[in-house]
Amino acid sequence: MSILSPTSTIADAFSALLIGDIPFRFTAYDGSSAGPEDSAFGLHLKNERGLSYMVTAPGDLGLARAYVMGDLELVGAHPGDPFAALSHIKGSKTGLKFRTPTPLEALALVRTVGLTNLKPPPIPATEHAPRWRRLMEGFLHSPERDAEAIHHHYDVSNRFYEMVLGPSMTYTCACFPTEDSTLEEAQFHKYDLVAQKLDLQPGQRLLDVGCGWGGMVRHAVKHYGVTALGVTLSAEQAFWAQQKIKEEGLEDRAEVRHLDYRDVTENDFDAISSIGLTEHIGVDNYPAYFAFLRDRLKPQGRLLNHSITRADNKKTSTGAFIDRYVFPDGELTGSGRMITEIQDAGLEVHHEENLRMHYAKTLAGWNAYLVENWDECVAEVGEETARVWGLYIAGSRMGFETNEIQLHQVLATKTDADGNSGYPLRPTWTP
Repeated sequence: MSILSPTSTIADAFSALLIGDIPFRFTAYDGSSAGPEDSAFGLHLKNERGLSYMVTAPGDLGLARAYVMGDLELVGAHPGDPFAALSHIKGSKTGLKFRTPTPLEALALVRTVGLTNLKPPPIPATEHAPRWRRLMEGFLHSPERDAEAIHHHYDVSNRFYEMVLGPSMTYTCACFPTEDSTLEEAQFHKYDLVAQKLDLQPGQRLLDVGCGWGGMVRHAVKHYGVTALGVTLSAEQAFWAQQKIKEEGLEDRAEVRHLDYRDVTENDFDAISSIGLTEHIGVDNYPAYFAFLRDRLKPQGRLLNHSITRADNKKTSTGAFIDRYVFPDGELTGSGRMITEIQDAGLEVHHEENLRMHYAKTLAGWNAYLVENWDECVAEVGEETARVWGLYIAGSRMGFETNEIQLHQVLATKTDADGNSGYPLRPTWTP
C-alpha cells in the first residue's frame, strides 16, 4: 500500500487509494500519470473541477459527475459506446474501487489536491436529487412522485429517442429470433411473442400499461385485430404515440393516454401487457399492482409481465449513478419474488422465460445508434445528457452479460373459481 506524502501527485493519490492495480492508463492535468503505458484504455483528468467532483463524492458518483461534465475523459472509447472500456475495467481483479485513506493520508491528500478542491462544485443539471431529499418532497411511488421520476427519464426529447432506439421507437428488451436478426426485426418479434403468449384474437380488448411510445398497442391492433388502450405517465410519449396512431389510421381501435395506470377505470380486458413498467413501481407495491391488473381482467384473461430483474431475490439497493441519473426511485428484485407476488394476487402462472442475453444484444444496438447519431444527439439534448446515456446503456449491457441483472417474461391467467384458466395443454406460440 502506497503512503501519500505532501509531495504526492494526483496520480499518486489515485493509485494509492485505488484497491488493487490500476487496469488502465491514468493521467492528470498536473502532468502526473499511473498505470500501464500500453493500455488500450485510459482516464484523463482534465481540470480542478473534475478533481473536486472525485474528492467530494468518492466512488462511482464522483467519477460519474466528472465524466458527464467532460472533466474526466475516457481514452480509447467513444462516449456513445464505452462498453469495451467498462468491460476492461470490470474484467480486472478489483475493478474500480477505492479505500478510505488513513488520517495521515487524508492530511497529505488535502495538501495534494488543495483546500479549494474540497468544496463540492455544482452538481450536473442532469442529476436528480438524492433519494433522502426526494423522500422529504413526496411519498415514494405516490402518483405525483412517480410522474416526476418518469418525466426525468422519458421526457428528454422524442427526437433523441428516435435516434437512439431506432425506427421501432421501443425502449424495452427485444427478442432476437436469430443471432443475425436486426434490432428492428427483434423488436417486431418481441411484440409478436407477447401477442401470441396473450393469445390475442380479433375483437378482443388489450390494456398495455406503461405503454411507452405505443409500439405494443399499434402492433396488436394492426396484426391481431384487437382494440387496444395504452397508458403512460410520460406526456412526450403519449403525444408521440397518438400522432403515430393517427398517421397509421388506427384511431378507431387504438388509443394512448397520458395517464397513471392506477387511474384506468375500464375493466373486463381480455389481456393486459406490462412491458418494462414493474421496474418503476417499487417492490413493496407489487401486491397492489398485480391486484389492480387482476381486477382489470375478465375471467380467464391473460397477463404478460415483462420486466428487468436481479439474478437473485435478495434486497439490493440501486447504485448512486442509476438512481441519480437514469431511473430515480427504480427498484429491482428477482423473478422468484415477481412470480410469488403474481400468484399471491390470485393469478395462475403458466410460463416464464429469461431473455437476459436478448437485452444485452438490444443495448448493443442502442449504443451503436448513439455512436452513429452522436453529433445530432448532442445537438438535441447536450453533451452532458448524451454522455449519461452512453455510459448507462453500456453499463447496463455489461450487467446483463455478466448475469448481474436479467429480463423475465411471466405469463399468468385470471383463473376462475372453478379452476378454468382458458390456457391450453401446451403453449400455442413459437418460442
